[in-house]
Amino acid sequence: MDIDLLRTFLEVYRTRHFGRAAENLYLSQSAISARIRHLEDQVGAPLFTRDRNDIRLTAVGKRLLPHAESIVTAWHRARQEVTLGADMEQSLSVGGTPSMWDILMQEWLQKIYQKMPDVALTADVAGPNELLRRLLEGTIDMALTFESPQVVRLNVVELKSIPLVMVSSEKGLGVSDALAKNYLLVDWGTSFLTTHAKNFKDCPSPRLRVGLGRIAYDFLLNQGGSAYLAEPMVRKDLEDQRLYLVEDAPAIERPAFAVYPERSDNSEAIEHALALLT
Repeated sequence: MDIDLLRTFLEVYRTRHFGRAAENLYLSQSAISARIRHLEDQVGAPLFTRDRNDIRLTAVGKRLLPHAESIVTAWHRARQEVTLGADMEQSLSVGGTPSMWDILMQEWLQKIYQKMPDVALTADVAGPNELLRRLLEGTIDMALTFESPQVVRLNVVELKSIPLVMVSSEKGLGVSDALAKNYLLVDWGTSFLTTHAKNFKDCPSPRLRVGLGRIAYDFLLNQGGSAYLAEPMVRKDLEDQRLYLVEDAPAIERPAFAVYPERSDNSEAIEHALALLT
């Protein structure tokens, strides 16, 4: 059985869309269709019903689903285990959203590397939906995100809140001036945008809106302006007076979460890594 066929089957099931599955797997839609047909030929029955844009599992597909999940998870775990070095006893795979790497994960990864010398590490960056998919597949052991997924089989631990502070490249600006002059709106998630809208009801439409704190950070240092950034990202810049706090702007707290499977063969390494975060 080709593992890629099962991975494709699982992706179509999760997205319920051949096009989105193709995008997530970096394949053409025709390649996705061909893989599903090949798998159906091997199983000997259709796996999906296709009614316009509504794609659902057939009875055979439903019976295959738990086996496909188990096989794919076991395969990924096997690949991780057999590639361990001779002096490594365990492997640990962690992931985080892009902003988490700037705020928490760089320091955390270094702690794991130093404090867990017998663990072979794999680290990656992905969006929250992709991280969730990988956790459920068992291809990563733990993820850091700003979202708290309510999903069966996953544990969610709230970490310390991250203060988001308004900073400017110009010293002595008040909120009104900062919002009116080269303000960058960073999308730190739905809860942040809701709080931001409540705090700044008359905020002019920003000329630039970005989905990643790192983009706004680099922009401020090179082009100037103001934006809400995570305090750990700008701490050194505030000390060295490359950036300045907009003093009358309220800090907005953003909770961070560690997410990991309820049951895992790697629970000891996960617990040790979690202890280095909290």
